[in-house]
Amino acid sequence: MNYYRNSLILIGMPGSGKSTSGLLLAKSLQKDLVDTDTLIQIRKDNTPQNILDEQGYLGFREIEEEVLLNAHYPNHIIATGGSAVYSEKAMHHLKQFGPIIFLDVTLPELLNRIHNIDTRGITRHPKQTFADLFDERRPLYEKYADVTIDCNNKTVEKIIDEIIYQEGEGFAEKDA
Repeated sequence: MNYYRNSLILIGMPGSGKSTSGLLLAKSLQKDLVDTDTLIQIRKDNTPQNILDEQGYLGFREIEEEVLLNAHYPNHIIATGGSAVYSEKAMHHLKQFGPIIFLDVTLPELLNRIHNIDTRGITRHPKQTFADLFDERRPLYEKYADVTIDCNNKTVEKIIDEIIYQEGEGFAEKDA
């Protein structure tokens, strides 16, 4: 077994529960948690929203890609930012550390969860609606996911149980 193949990488839209689920998953599996948005914030000594305001969404994505490509975290839970999937190089880099788990939430559910779309630090074109962003990103999440967890109308505990069950079953990787 490859030593680096024992992290779990969480992807999904903002509001899908990556950070919250990641924290509880890390505790349950006795792994450390890495939140890549926090790594970006530390690297730039600034909040994601301020980085977006100052450098734009494409500038943010460049910083995010650099941070992800320099991330080496075996035996961790890695909660990515929602825009991580825009970098094919970064996603392939993360995949070497373990399976990628897509936390799938419907658009109406996300809109129920998120009330600060314009100040949350969501990487998107200024004229792009959240629905447009959802439609643009969904195929990317599906492309990179080894497993998809339906997170609609479920408690975080139920989601964690499903992820742990899938891990116990041995995530079946998609053919690349």
